[in-house]
Amino acid sequence: MPESVRRHYELYPYPDYPLFASVRRRDTFANNLDALWSLFNGELAPSASRILIAGCGSFAPYPFALANPGVPITALDLSEKSLKRARLHCLLHGISGVDFVPGDLCDPSLAPGPYGFIDAYGVLHHLEEPQAGLRALAARLGEGGILRIMVYSHYTRREEDSIRRALRLLKVRDPEQVRSMVRQSGKDSRLRGFFESSDEVATRSGLADALLHPQVTSYRIDGLLELVAGSGLTPLRFAHRGALPEPEPEIARIRALEREKRAPGNFVLYLGRDCKGPCPGREGVFRLNPCLAPALAPWRPGTLDLPGRLGHENAALDGAERRFLRRFRNPVPAADLTPTELARAGSYADRLFLMHSRA
Repeated sequence: MPESVRRHYELYPYPDYPLFASVRRRDTFANNLDALWSLFNGELAPSASRILIAGCGSFAPYPFALANPGVPITALDLSEKSLKRARLHCLLHGISGVDFVPGDLCDPSLAPGPYGFIDAYGVLHHLEEPQAGLRALAARLGEGGILRIMVYSHYTRREEDSIRRALRLLKVRDPEQVRSMVRQSGKDSRLRGFFESSDEVATRSGLADALLHPQVTSYRIDGLLELVAGSGLTPLRFAHRGALPEPEPEIARIRALEREKRAPGNFVLYLGRDCKGPCPGREGVFRLNPCLAPALAPWRPGTLDLPGRLGHENAALDGAERRFLRRFRNPVPAADLTPTELARAGSYADRLFLMHSRA
């Protein structure tokens, strides 16, 4: 990892959320290890499973720990300032069980595996050698383990990348210099237009991450597939907005978009090591994702809003849907469900609201 990247995050820890910003446990449902393991392996995660957040930044350990009480979590980041802020977030919200490790994820002596789940969201595209970084993470992944990556898409990032290159040529290195340039720019300038359309630049660290980062790689789909092929891991599922559930049709869809110089957003992809696949429909049992249990209590009236995950935009759950999901607070054998109920439960399991496992 270049020293310039470490210095960048020492100056601009990212993301810059307020220390008292809280997260509802129900909104962390897609980070639950058992739910992910059930989706991709058809089983609950082994009891010894651990989670690694590689390039954790200043916030991610808090929601991951909230989603997985009792699961050992390692938070690895090259910026000690980011780790300090992440540790403080956890402390202020009563979160424990996270091991904060400073250093480069490419160093095999740090955070050795095996891990059941590794998250590298928005990390690989900031490495000098992304393929070496992905191989280093793959080496830490245990049998049946799952790795989530997010990398920048070339056609989504064209404007940011163009502005970033121009600022580098102008030797602009400070967010306030950029803001000054925006104030002096014409109302129809590309720079002003980007600032008016982007949420990223609202904070100092967000602006620095978007436009002043010293190391950025953006990918077309075939470049991403080449990166993945070198890791020895198997693509399991794309999870950016609008993604199709099976990798091959989604790859074809993205290629068609790229022929028109478009993209579905930045790429989010789950990879696996020898995952067993989902539990067959009429086998095993269905359980409620534990992150949702408090929000589905009978005394909570009205609809339930949940954030979009795995490419889905989740509509608010009405009373009938909440009553159906409450049936699974204790395991329900798939064989006890009617064909209609089974299809409904399978749909909820695909969205990680339920967990379908062999036992």
